[in-house]
Amino acid sequence: MIFPRWTNWLPLWILIGLVLVGGAVTAGVTYYFTPKYTRVGYEPIQPVPFSHRVHAGELGMDCRYCHSQVDKAWVANIPSASTCMNCHNQVLKDDPRLALVRESATNNTPMPWVQVHITPDYVYFNHAVHVRRGISCVECHGRIDQMDEVYHAKSFSMSFCLNCHRDPAAFIRPVNKVTDLGWQWSTNAVQNAKLQKIEGQKLVDHMRVQSLQNCSACHR
Repeated sequence: MIFPRWTNWLPLWILIGLVLVGGAVTAGVTYYFTPKYTRVGYEPIQPVPFSHRVHAGELGMDCRYCHSQVDKAWVANIPSASTCMNCHNQVLKDDPRLALVRESATNNTPMPWVQVHITPDYVYFNHAVHVRRGISCVECHGRIDQMDEVYHAKSFSMSFCLNCHRDPAAFIRPVNKVTDLGWQWSTNAVQNAKLQKIEGQKLVDHMRVQSLQNCSACHR
């Protein structure tokens, strides 16, 4: 006998070990390599230091001035440099930080903004449908009006979307308050929660909100 008897079981043990390790690795990748874990906190360096805190917060600019198609199309468009120059041909018009914006507007070339919020190719999300039914930008993007550099504030996992679809009354607000990111029903937290439940359900009923939960609603 060259090898001890226990070595007869060695191939089986190796196979079981490979299955267990492979299963653990697959489960880990599936669970952690999702938008919930890989994109929350993502804050890329942009070519121009555009502060949403200044523009949307301090100056009170409506989101739709720059993202003009957000309530009309499925995508929230990125503004062209000419939109920026509507103001900056007078305000800080010679500021060196805006040189790339001026160059882009002059040459009619796109600004090389780095996209922050990205959904997978297999997910369909229509901005206009949500915005026109009282779902505020803040529900997905956080307090953009308080960010100097925009970062990925919330997870875009499937459970994140389903939380809203299962109970839209908890998130909906009057349509004219969609871009007022700090708006609440009441400054009192307890009263605000009560009003959100009551008034939110009224809005859902009034606007006939269809909170679809079937797979084809998002995966087309």
